[in-house]
Amino acid sequence: METGLQSGLEEVKDYIEAKVPDMVLSSSVDHGELTLSIAPKDVLSVIRLLRDDAQLKFTCIIDICGVDYPERDKRFDVVYHFLSVNGNMRIRVKLEVDEDTPVPSIVGLFEGAHWFEREAYDMYGILFDGHPDLRRLLTDYGFQGYPLRKDFPTTGYVEVRFDETQKRVVYEPVKLVQEMRSFDFQSPWEGTDYILPGDEKAQDQDDAEVGSVEDKG
Repeated sequence: METGLQSGLEEVKDYIEAKVPDMVLSSSVDHGELTLSIAPKDVLSVIRLLRDDAQLKFTCIIDICGVDYPERDKRFDVVYHFLSVNGNMRIRVKLEVDEDTPVPSIVGLFEGAHWFEREAYDMYGILFDGHPDLRRLLTDYGFQGYPLRKDFPTTGYVEVRFDETQKRVVYEPVKLVQEMRSFDFQSPWEGTDYILPGDEKAQDQDDAEVGSVEDKG
C-alpha cells in the first residue's frame, strides 16, 4: 500500500511540475507526503492550481506555519499544508522569505487561512500582503517581539501581574532573582557530591581501587 501511495505522489509531483515548470524550485516525496518549494511571488498561482485542478483538488487547508532560521538572509520558511480528500493525499508547500518582504495572502483562496496567517505574523513577524486584518492573535496588546523567533529571550521582555493597589493588570520589565540567574541546570542524578541510595557498594569499590593505586604509587 505504501509503495502504491509513494508511486501516486510521484505522479502528482510530475504532474504539478509539468503544469507550472517555472514555479517549482524543488520537490520531494518523503514519509507519504509531497513537498514543493516555490518562490513567494508564485504562491497564489501554485495554490490556485492545487485547489482548482480536477486532477489535484487540494481543497482543504490544514495549516500555515513558520520556521525560523536566523542565520539565513531569508530567515523564515512559510509552510502550507493541504489535503486532497478526493485523492486521499497531503501536500506541503514551502517558501523562503526575509523579515521585511511580505508574502501574498491566500485568504482570497482559502478563508481558513485568515487565522493561520495572523498566527504566523504574531509568532514570527511574517508579513502577509493583502490580508484583511493582519494583527496580533495570541499575544497580549502591546506585546514586544515575536515569541517563536529563536532569538527571542525565553523570559520575554515584560512580565504581567495584577496589582492589588491599583486594582488592574500592570506590565513591568522582567526581573530575575539571583537564584534564577545562577540556577544549576545539572541533573541531580549526575555529578552529585554525595552517595545516592543503592550506590554504597559501588562507592566502596571505587574507594578501594583508588586506595590500591595510591599504595602502588
